[in-house]
Amino acid sequence: MTTTDTSLDAAATPPESVPEPADVRDPALDAARRSSSPPVSGLVASFRNWLTDLLMPPVCLACQEAIASRDALCPDCWRGVDFIGPPLCDRLGIRLPYSTGGIMISAAAAARPPPYARARAVAHYEGAMRKLVHGLKFRDRHEVRSLFGTWLCRAGRDLIEDADVIVPVPLSRSRLLQRRFNQSAILAQEVARITGLPVHTTALHRTRRTQRQVGLSREQRRDNVRGAFEVPRRQLGKIQGRRVLLIDDVITTGATAEACTTTLLKAGATDVDVLAVAIVADPLRITT
Repeated sequence: MTTTDTSLDAAATPPESVPEPADVRDPALDAARRSSSPPVSGLVASFRNWLTDLLMPPVCLACQEAIASRDALCPDCWRGVDFIGPPLCDRLGIRLPYSTGGIMISAAAAARPPPYARARAVAHYEGAMRKLVHGLKFRDRHEVRSLFGTWLCRAGRDLIEDADVIVPVPLSRSRLLQRRFNQSAILAQEVARITGLPVHTTALHRTRRTQRQVGLSREQRRDNVRGAFEVPRRQLGKIQGRRVLLIDDVITTGATAEACTTTLLKAGATDVDVLAVAIVADPLRITT
């Protein structure tokens, strides 16, 4: 996980651009699902959906309560997601207290500009969003991947428009064997599926297993991941001269995103943007 100084956004309210739905169905997610499904008659599709719902009734991805459609949240859990919208710091992606009508930079970004160009996150890492992320990472709850992919494409719309390739933050080999999957790679593949952008899951490699970041200070986190990534020689052609969209699950202090960005820029990337499902509002309070 990665972070920034997010103290400026603690008192802000959820953006009006993310409305509370009357129903739990997500139209954009439904459209993405239809576009990726093979053409079948409406009658067959309706029967298939009816049979699936009969055998496995849809439930909320966060609380498991019965709901009307799949790949969605119940209204209570939806309200528990603190979506991040404008006004934002253009560099760190943190919420700002007011808008000046143009591109804005937070005091934290001005004091210590990150090596990446821009960062964006869907929501704060708390409440229902934290439960969803934990479910994916630690409980193999992969059914959230479609919803996360749709949310990432919304939050990172501007970043996606400028990107040439998508690269996930890698896990160490030992951690990958232990967990059996890389959650950032899953998210990257979902964004690629929806947008059509190429994704290179092996373009960035973690050279060593780093200490767990939990409990470390901001500077300790930076020291922990410094020099921990590389672009293998055979992968250089996929990075050189391209704008990279780096995908992670959670931005905590920004240390991992910074280390990955520095490596990608040294490998020849022209620019790097960072897109994550969640961002931590107060890194010092995170314990897991």
